[in-house]
Amino acid sequence: QLQAFGGGLVQAGGSLRLSCAVSRGIFSISVMGWYRRAPGKQRELVAAITTGDGTNYADSVKGRFIISRDNAQNTVYLQMNSLRHEDTAVYYCNARTMGFPSYDYWGQGTLVTVSS
Repeated sequence: QLQAFGGGLVQAGGSLRLSCAVSRGIFSISVMGWYRRAPGKQRELVAAITTGDGTNYADSVKGRFIISRDNAQNTVYLQMNSLRHEDTAVYYCNARTMGFPSYDYWGQGTLVTVSS
């Protein structure tokens, strides 16, 4: 239902774009988010975007990362610029359906490695 793409190895200061293709029925009713889990750390929210394109970012990525969604393609993106070594993590795409009850759907994770 969610498939994430775009991870890889990049040098510090470089850029990557992650993509997450989502089933149409889930995408249109969900807040979409990107989470990450770095080695030895807990999973954290990186960025989220509502169906109305409202966005929210972790302080550590503000000004560097941009989340966007393409409603025609049922895809959410995370443009990552000025990457730092500490951005190294497995990145997960998340869909949280609106309303009650709310359901969470997760992608399989994609590894981003930033070399210093």
